Amino acid sequence: MKKTPLSLFITLYAMLFFLLTSCAPVNTPYQFSPTADIPIATSTPYASRPEYTPGELVAYTAQTGDTIPGLAGRFNTSEAEILAANSIIPHDVSTLPPGMPMEIPIYYLPLWGSQFQILPDSAFVNGPAASDFHTETFVDAYPGWLRDYEDYVGGKKRSGAEIVDYVAYNFSVSPRLLLALLEYQAGALTKLKEPNTPFTLGYEDPMLHSGMYLQLIWAANILNNGYYGWRGGNLLEFERADGYLERPDPWQNAATVGIQYYFSRTQAGIRYEKAIGAEGLFETYIQLFGSAEENPSSFMPGSLEQPEFLLPFPREKTWTYTGAPHTGWGTSAPFAAIDFAPPSERSGCFIAKPEDYATAVATGMVTRVDQGVVILDLDLDGDERTGWSIFYLHIAASKRAQLGAIINAGESIGYPSCEGGTSTGTHIHIARKYNGEWILADSPLPFNLEGWIAHNGTEAYEGTLSKNGVIIQASIVSENFSRITTGK
Repeated sequence: MKKTPLSLFITLYAMLFFLLTSCAPVNTPYQFSPTADIPIATSTPYASRPEYTPGELVAYTAQTGDTIPGLAGRFNTSEAEILAANSIIPHDVSTLPPGMPMEIPIYYLPLWGSQFQILPDSAFVNGPAASDFHTETFVDAYPGWLRDYEDYVGGKKRSGAEIVDYVAYNFSVSPRLLLALLEYQAGALTKLKEPNTPFTLGYEDPMLHSGMYLQLIWAANILNNGYYGWRGGNLLEFERADGYLERPDPWQNAATVGIQYYFSRTQAGIRYEKAIGAEGLFETYIQLFGSAEENPSSFMPGSLEQPEFLLPFPREKTWTYTGAPHTGWGTSAPFAAIDFAPPSERSGCFIAKPEDYATAVATGMVTRVDQGVVILDLDLDGDERTGWSIFYLHIAASKRAQLGAIINAGESIGYPSCEGGTSTGTHIHIARKYNGEWILADSPLPFNLEGWIAHNGTEAYEGTLSKNGVIIQASIVSENFSRITTGK
């Protein structure tokens, strides 16, 4: 099918948007509001959706980061039907322009949930909206127990605010959201005494999640599971702690579903309904930070494109594709990362040879280094939360790129290892983020390295890379079908 030029798509979209909004006041820009026209209540804060006839067209306004596959899953329809109903949209579109009016063929399902939107996506992710926020200064202004809290985390003693930032950066979840959860559930900012429980956020797991830091790790991981599960159109229903089925409303945004999924793990009945309603986390967030509204186009724009990326190892070298799409950080979603390992005659953890260094997929600035971690910021502004950034994991501390260094595409950033996270063998793990949001490796904006495109398998780590009909199968064993060679 002939590709619609991006410029034409944008022009046609602008014309359509003008026609559909011509009755609006002059110079009044469209703004996404998480609370517009929503009844305020602590339980069932919504009216039930009607029983639509199969394939009935319903009005929808594109939200940040929306994609055709994601909408197809949410509205229980198909990509082909959505494209047929919206001929202005190119078939190869990546992200949809926020604010674009659409019609979507819907197939009704019972028990669609709350229509109340808790937060916009830009307030969920540790992205541009968080770039002017200083967690320690904010925490110090409150008398609560978090101000004097300390724990040994990530190899050193950290304050409560530093722990929040540590989790926020690793999972790319907004520190404001994490603080709001700590306040809503544990009074971390306003109560002088810490709750008399090791399960600060209510998740009772004494083996793996005891203490504030590990509770926060659990929370960020669950939030991302919900957010990216909804973003990709995969997490369409889940069971709450009280056994009830939660089926998010098709019009919901990813941030709200992420929060709904989070509370569904520990809250039941009216406590769950309150937590996801106007007098729950939303009210706490507003009391702490004020309105979370922001121009959505500055977060995830329409027709987002990935820059050209090289494979992450030296020219004319052959490495093994050891991990197809899997989690960027944590467990389960988002499936944003892929893995490569240098050639070796042995398995397990070993010291890489001098010629087997990892390279920058594009020119960027090293803006963060940690245990096994190197962040390459491609817009060179020194903030990984804005623009494109590349997340490298399992980079050895020895001979690692220095903080603040400008690394050109193809130059060394360090050596693969087993350092950082969990690893059963020497390799590198790489993932993409745009404005702080993890970009799913297999999506309308696929991970593309020199034309090699990542594809999911039936399970995490199982999948392929493909280019011009050639398919590379991921394998932890360096066999012919899993080896890939860089160009000159």
